[in-house]
Amino acid sequence: MRSRRTLVAVATLAAAVMLGGCVGIPTDGPVVETQSGGGDAGDPGVYIDPRPPQTGDTRAGIVQGFLAAMQATPIQTNTAREFLTEDAAASWTPDDETITYAGTPRVTESGVGVSVSLSDPVRLDAQGAWQGPLPRGRHTFEVPMAFEDGEWRIDRAPNALIVPESWFARRYRQVSLYYFDPTASILAPEPVYVPTGKQLASTLTQALLLGPGEGLDRVVRSFIPPGLTNFSVPISDEGVADIALKGDAGDLTPQSIELMMAQLAWTLRQETAIEALRVSIDGEAVPLPGGVSAYRVDGGSEYDPSGWQASPLLYGLRDGRLASGTDGTLEPVSGPMGADALGVRSVGVSLTASRAAGVSDDGSSVVVAPVSGTEEGEVRTVVTGATDLLKPAWDASDRMWLVDRTAAGAVVSYVDGQRHHELDVPGVSGRQVRGFVVSRDGTRLIAVVRTPAGDVLRLSRVARDRSGRVLWATPARRISGDPDRDLPIRAIAWRRPTLLGILSPFASTSLAQLHAASVDGSPAPDGSSTTREGPVRSLAGSPAADDPLLGVSRRALTNLSADGRQTLPVAEGTTGITYVG
Repeated sequence: MRSRRTLVAVATLAAAVMLGGCVGIPTDGPVVETQSGGGDAGDPGVYIDPRPPQTGDTRAGIVQGFLAAMQATPIQTNTAREFLTEDAAASWTPDDETITYAGTPRVTESGVGVSVSLSDPVRLDAQGAWQGPLPRGRHTFEVPMAFEDGEWRIDRAPNALIVPESWFARRYRQVSLYYFDPTASILAPEPVYVPTGKQLASTLTQALLLGPGEGLDRVVRSFIPPGLTNFSVPISDEGVADIALKGDAGDLTPQSIELMMAQLAWTLRQETAIEALRVSIDGEAVPLPGGVSAYRVDGGSEYDPSGWQASPLLYGLRDGRLASGTDGTLEPVSGPMGADALGVRSVGVSLTASRAAGVSDDGSSVVVAPVSGTEEGEVRTVVTGATDLLKPAWDASDRMWLVDRTAAGAVVSYVDGQRHHELDVPGVSGRQVRGFVVSRDGTRLIAVVRTPAGDVLRLSRVARDRSGRVLWATPARRISGDPDRDLPIRAIAWRRPTLLGILSPFASTSLAQLHAASVDGSPAPDGSSTTREGPVRSLAGSPAADDPLLGVSRRALTNLSADGRQTLPVAEGTTGITYVG
């Protein structure tokens, strides 16, 4: 129950900036909370002024005061440093990570120090990237104490901002930092949490300047030169953000400037007040693409992580032939898979809808053919001898991904050009896999894995070199939450580039639960689950904002993105409806 409470608390992040009123904090902590005219971060109208150390405070009282002082609003740690010795205050770096916890910490004096125990602690790194629950060995930590100028002070503090989950949920929101895939052809979003408020543009810029986080080597890359710094990003009345960078940028080529500006534009467009960007380095203006004076934040559309020029059409099989359309009435395509029924049970279509792959009825082979009859090429068998292949997936590099369910567990592979390669994905390979998706940027593979405790989602990151060659896959980590762990996962589909829709049926009923999962494992911003009535068999989803999430049944398509129930009939004999990718 406590774990569920953590998820619910943090899931309110998307609406946090709209909330007001009092904040739940320990009633015995040395904190003064008043209503104020505002602050640059945190809840509108809420001001928390922590009390500094008091004469004669006990060791436990000093630690309790230190924990309470980290809840200052607007966010600052000046008061918290007053609880440390002079040396400890000088060396304390709370920006290294953030730790959130449920309830009230248990603080007890022990030996010459103080012991602090946290309930359900969760860690975020220096950028605000969600790292998941802390190992059990870090739930409790010791705080050494020292006597300085006649009073107890903390002699060494954990290098972290340690705050209640409810406080964090009200003051932080989830955004994305945009990097490139290794081939520099498509942007890859990385979700992070940042403080809400007027300094959002500065916070986003500073987080992006830190570069990709740990574990992302060869997965994503940044074209912002390393080592640059920025202290603030003022926004003019016309919506132009001035990004004044300092440091050695090295030699910037026109191409690297274009890619850098695309990263900045996609990241800073999340601040709705910004219309365009100007960038300078050590006081010198960076020459922008096309010779413009400011770069619009809607620029860089060709690097869209949803796939530039990705087809918005639906695809599926109608009477065994590949068909496409905008609703449930799909018509056969002009290519060879639309002309003849080739004995396939599922299809996956490349992002530009140039090629389609079909899995044979017995699940043992895959054929590939052009979607359009005007393109050259015939039906080509690219995989044979498999056991039970799931529906293929495609990424923006025109790479086709496959999962074969064998007696020894899942075998993950991909077809790149004319060659078929197997890829070891620790935590997915050799396991019972019920479904999978691949992000259009090619950096994420997410699988539904059956475990003794139930179905879970596991995420692996795919590393590639700059030519696009796949190098390795990281060990898959669990990202699904645990609302109703007893429910199986029938289907998953993309809703946004960093968000998945999950369909879970209720046993012996026509009801199904629809909820969301964020790709970083954090509670989804719109993760509240809903129950749908009707025989929804699968999902058709896309990361593109204009493509609705569809519930697919034998006779109808249901728009699950709409507030009301919107359905379209499905033509007789139509199966396997899906978007491209």
